[in-house]
Amino acid sequence: MQETLSCIQSINPQVNAIVALRDSDALLAEARAADAVAPPDRGPLHGLPLAVKDLVDVKGMINSKGSPLFADHRPMQDDLVAARMREAGAIFIGKTNVPEFGVGSHTYNPVHGATLNPYDPSRSCGGSSGGAAVALATGMVALADGSDAMGSLRNPAAWNNVYGMRPSWGLIAPQPAGWSFGGLMSTDGPMARSPEDLSLLLDVLAGRRPTGLKPQSAALRIGWLGDWGGAFPTDPEILSLGRAALEVFENQGHQVDDLPPPFDAEMMWQAYTDLRAWQKLPEFLPLDRDHLKPAVQWELDHGLQQSGTHLHKMSEARLAWFDAAMALFDRYDALVLPTTQVWPFAAEIDYPREVQGHAMDTYHRWMQNMVPVSLLGLPAVAMPAGFGTAGLPTGLQIFGPRGADAQLLALAQAYHQATDWPGQRPGRV
Repeated sequence: MQETLSCIQSINPQVNAIVALRDSDALLAEARAADAVAPPDRGPLHGLPLAVKDLVDVKGMINSKGSPLFADHRPMQDDLVAARMREAGAIFIGKTNVPEFGVGSHTYNPVHGATLNPYDPSRSCGGSSGGAAVALATGMVALADGSDAMGSLRNPAAWNNVYGMRPSWGLIAPQPAGWSFGGLMSTDGPMARSPEDLSLLLDVLAGRRPTGLKPQSAALRIGWLGDWGGAFPTDPEILSLGRAALEVFENQGHQVDDLPPPFDAEMMWQAYTDLRAWQKLPEFLPLDRDHLKPAVQWELDHGLQQSGTHLHKMSEARLAWFDAAMALFDRYDALVLPTTQVWPFAAEIDYPREVQGHAMDTYHRWMQNMVPVSLLGLPAVAMPAGFGTAGLPTGLQIFGPRGADAQLLALAQAYHQATDWPGQRPGRV
């Protein structure tokens, strides 16, 4: 605990990843109490200092959601994921910063300000689990929870040279109240500096006893989808680094094939954005619209435009992509896309207006390559894939059918043992 607080004191003022930091005397008292617990009574996270994403309720700690509307909100009980981490022995030191209500993959808000990229503090760290990724990259925490509706566990992992996992939807139970079974999009998940550590926290968040990773022994077939036949405008250097990183799998005996686009990208995009906006209405409708940032207003307005007939058509499109994906998984064990289409952009802008000459028509179109995974609630592991000429990190997202979580983690762990990007290039701040 002393080392953690010292690290935070030294590094956090430069990146603003951890917010609502608790009193150090209280934290040291909790750490001493943890020291006194007999080993047989210790959980898998015993005494580990953790900061919880600032969208998660932790009893007695401010959960602002990055909004002035909740700047003084202190929940009376833990959300499910916080309760499970607490039960496993974690000591909550504070929160990790987020965009307002977790909307938009750029971590800034009017309550706590912006979280900056440790590899270039003039750049975005991604989001919405941006504070978590930066805290990991800079060594302020060893593990971090996050959540992912579109790409919030994956994008910041890529931009901060760490790992993030979106598990199969339902593996980590949704909060019992306020969710729709028709959603299947947003899920909590783990972030870490290795897949082995992802596995540990995943088991805790899922309410399971951690058992460790089994090595991946069989040769697998892996499909590389690149920029989806040009439908996902992507920086050429990101594509090149991503395809080169797959040589690690080839050297380990796996077969990697370049694949054509397996489904209409625009149909997926419309289904995702329309269904997502509709699903967010219960969260945003009760709020004062004038106090919401433009991206949240866009979600609110877009959700109100959806008719029942149209939502049914979008659900049919979603089912069509599900059928196409399952047919592809009959031939391939895993599929791979770049984790991001762009490099970390300037921190002072809210989102990039164009990518490779293509105008972005919404605040989140530049993340379109997240949609194939998110629309179906598939498991995906975001892995570092090296650094570009400007010294900024990038990554890959490897995904599979529902329930393939353990196989994806084993693949990622073998990749990590061959590369160890987080160890070779730790956060520079």
